[in-house]
Formats: sequence, C-alpha cells, structure tokens
Amino acid sequence: MFDYGKKTYIMGILNLTPDSFSDGGDFSNIDIAVNHAKEMIKEGADIIDLGGESTRPGHKYVDANEELKRIIPVIKKLKEEINVPISVDTYKADVAKAALDLGVEMINDVWGLRKDENMAKVIAKYDAHVCIMHNQDGTDYDKDIMESMKEFLQESIDIGIKCGIDKNKIVVDPGIGFGKTFEQNIEVLNRLHELKELGYPILLGTSRKSVIGHVLDVEPKERVEGTIATTVLGIRDGIDIVRVHDVKENIRAAKMTDAIYRR
Repeated sequence: MFDYGKKTYIMGILNLTPDSFSDGGDFSNIDIAVNHAKEMIKEGADIIDLGGESTRPGHKYVDANEELKRIIPVIKKLKEEINVPISVDTYKADVAKAALDLGVEMINDVWGLRKDENMAKVIAKYDAHVCIMHNQDGTDYDKDIMESMKEFLQESIDIGIKCGIDKNKIVVDPGIGFGKTFEQNIEVLNRLHELKELGYPILLGTSRKSVIGHVLDVEPKERVEGTIATTVLGIRDGIDIVRVHDVKENIRAAKMTDAIYRR
C-alpha cells in the first residue's frame, strides 16, 4: 500500500466529531463528510483518516457505540465512492474491529496499543496497518524526552509484533500535542530525526495544533503556514506521512521538499 522513502504520503483529516478543536461539527453530515473526503483526494490525499471522538485536550469521552454511530455510515459510503486507503483514528478495539470489518486499511491509535488490551490482537487478526502514537498522562518525564518516547514506542511495537501485527505495517507517531508542554513539543520537533533509530516509518501530525498557535498567535484555521513549516522540516528529518487538514497547501510543499530531499 505504501512504498516508504520514495515520497511523503499525505493523510487527510476527516473529523466526524462535534467538538474537534479545529473543525468540530463541520463534517458531521454524512454527505458533507464524504464530499470533503473526495475534495481532499482530488487535492492529492493518499489516505483519509477519520475519527469519531475528539482527542483534543479536555475532550469529552465518547463510548464505542456513539463513536461507531458517527463513523460507520461514513465508512460505508466512502468505501463505495473512493479508492484510497482509509484510516480510523480510535483507541477502542471494538471500534477498530467494526471498521476493519468494512475494509478499513489502517488503525491510528493515539494510545499506542496501550489503552485497550485487545487492540493489537484485532489489528493482527485483520492484517491491517497501524499507526502507533506516543502518549502519556501528564507532562513529566523521568529521563530525556526523546529517550522516553523511543522506549514507549518500542514497547508498543513489541506488543504489536507479539500479537501478530506485521512489522512492515507499523508506523510510529511522536504524538505532538499529547502529554507534552509547548517547550517539549518544540524540542521533539527539533529532534524528530532521532525517531529514525527505531527503524519504522514516521507519521507527523501537527496540523493546526496549539504549538503552532502559540508561536503564531492565530486561530486554528489560520495555522496553515505554520503547519507547512513543520511538514517541510519533518520531511528533512525523515518523516514519511503527514496528517493534515489543509491538503492542497501541504501537498505542494511536500512535493517541492521531496524533490530536494528525496532525489
């Protein structure tokens, strides 16, 4: 599905939540959501990542039934009308199973296979791709932050492989904005290249996040230029996938950066 190293893949964000920090409620209608996915694909998105529960700081917990109610109708319609891979952003095994039953190709787990002990088994059963993200409660680290992150991610990778997940279908994510202060997010972005030591493709998700808002002092939908800056620097440091709201702008920046760094 992916030939990492040849190009930077663009993952378009499709939020099906009423309380997302950036576009909450914009795509809660099925037809609007599907049309937005099609528009992102037209702009060049390689994969669509949809989620039924916001993971922003202070988000309201959504149970599996509500999450499924939000995503299943959209997945069914997308599978009929688009031909790019679909990722589902969830940390619940029951939600992942229902999505994979419908042919979803990737699970994007913001808790790195740790929140639900059945998640890795479900992903392995369906031989699906998985994005393992670094996350933690609080922002205290008992050692160097990158060493802590690599340790967490390696442990999650080991959990996945032990359960039968194909190691060639694992992607890691530094989890910008999760369990990190502004200063820690900046440090991680400055040291992204160190994650390559794990030997797995890297996904970067900074799109419209507060770390950009903190620097630029602008609202979420005004953070496209800041997001592009992280996309370009991320590619320089070896990332393979960028997860973004603004596909057209980021894909243009990624193509130009790929032309320089992936010659």
